[in-house]
Amino acid sequence: MTQSLAALATERSDPRYSGIDTLPTEEIVRLMNAADVAVPVAVAAAGPAISTAIDGVAGRVASGGRLLYVGAGTSGRLAVLDASECPPTFGTAPDLVQGIIAGGDAALVRAVEGAEDDAEAGAAVIRARGVGPMDSVVGISASGQAPYVVAAVAEARRRGALTVGLVCNTGTPLAAEAEHAIEVIVGPEVVTGSTRLKAGTAQKLVLNMISTVTMIRCGRTYGNRMIEVSASNAKLADRAVRMVAEITGADDLVAADALRGAGNDVKTAVVMIERGLGADGARSLLAAHGGRLGDALRRDGQDA
Repeated sequence: MTQSLAALATERSDPRYSGIDTLPTEEIVRLMNAADVAVPVAVAAAGPAISTAIDGVAGRVASGGRLLYVGAGTSGRLAVLDASECPPTFGTAPDLVQGIIAGGDAALVRAVEGAEDDAEAGAAVIRARGVGPMDSVVGISASGQAPYVVAAVAEARRRGALTVGLVCNTGTPLAAEAEHAIEVIVGPEVVTGSTRLKAGTAQKLVLNMISTVTMIRCGRTYGNRMIEVSASNAKLADRAVRMVAEITGADDLVAADALRGAGNDVKTAVVMIERGLGADGARSLLAAHGGRLGDALRRDGQDA
């Protein structure tokens, strides 16, 4: 059941901040920083729910499914941001992790009035993306009431997808609609109702966890290294050389030479050095182990 906005924790006015417009800048900064300290505490309280949801998402992604985030306004922009970072960070295909914002791409830079209230558009975008039982859909809404997001999650669940509702209030329609509810209760904002503040920060922290842990579970890191990184600029190219050198113990020249032979693929270069293989042999070995570098480096069940 939809609650009145006035009843939502994220919409209430906090008397501690009622006079901030009369305070010195440094004091406002201090108050905002103090308020933000509570955000990771709220995220930690939701840790079990976050972990359970991630295990479900990771299982489907590992089996070939997609991860779709759906949000409106700030939540939608955070959805697109997190999804857009996955290809350069984890080497994923562009359509593996998708961010969907009510109102479409135009809403990324300018508010599209009424977009979050269009429930039919939310359901339609799920149908248009061909969401099915292999996929996972994470609906994001601070209020937990955005009709676009609730309808998208409802349609995704009807089509057999795993569904997650990420909200910052309790007892919301989105949490009720989703298979997995993640409620991160951050309370009133410093500027009343401005959920781009604590609520937005909380959502970004949780999205960081969902995408990052999913990719770790799917073997797209080696330890804490981004072995799937796309070396698309000088900084990333340097990082790739350092990763190969650190993992194998080779010097930078050997690492750089292996990377060139591997077509700048970090995993292939590491296997080439560690297992004494050419690029084709290294790729074949990786393929035989599902692309998981750790498994490809083990010999007879032991670490290489």
